[in-house]
Amino acid sequence: MSDPIEFEGATPRFSLPLLFAGQAQKEFFVNEALLRADLVLHGAIEGETQTPPSAPAIGQAWLVGPAPTGVFAGRPGVIAGWTGDGWRFVEPRDGLRVFDRGAQAFRLYSGGWRFAATPAAPSGGATVDAEARATIVSILERLADAGVFAAS
Repeated sequence: MSDPIEFEGATPRFSLPLLFAGQAQKEFFVNEALLRADLVLHGAIEGETQTPPSAPAIGQAWLVGPAPTGVFAGRPGVIAGWTGDGWRFVEPRDGLRVFDRGAQAFRLYSGGWRFAATPAAPSGGATVDAEARATIVSILERLADAGVFAAS
């Protein structure tokens, strides 16, 4: 399914389809909502790409880059997930956080996607405390290991 489905009744944040009284084929709407929620709950992406991967595995997702092509065209910055039935797209909202497997770090959406900036290791100064510097470097390394900062 390459074209997104538009729903008249949807949740305000992630446009998950809502059921309405007397609705036929409720399972279609419930399944669509579950597929979209599956993309963003404890979300992980493979990385960022402009073009749809040629052989994605079911459940894999990517961040669509700023100049998308193919079925990603016109959808920069969205999360695109392969479901086996086609691509599902989720528009990010401020506060959405996903783990970027390629960068081994978390990305945060706040008006745009970003990684946490890695602070520079201490250097220079009139008085050098080697133990304090070693501790700071160790803290920075542990934060990178935890995915707070992108691996360098």
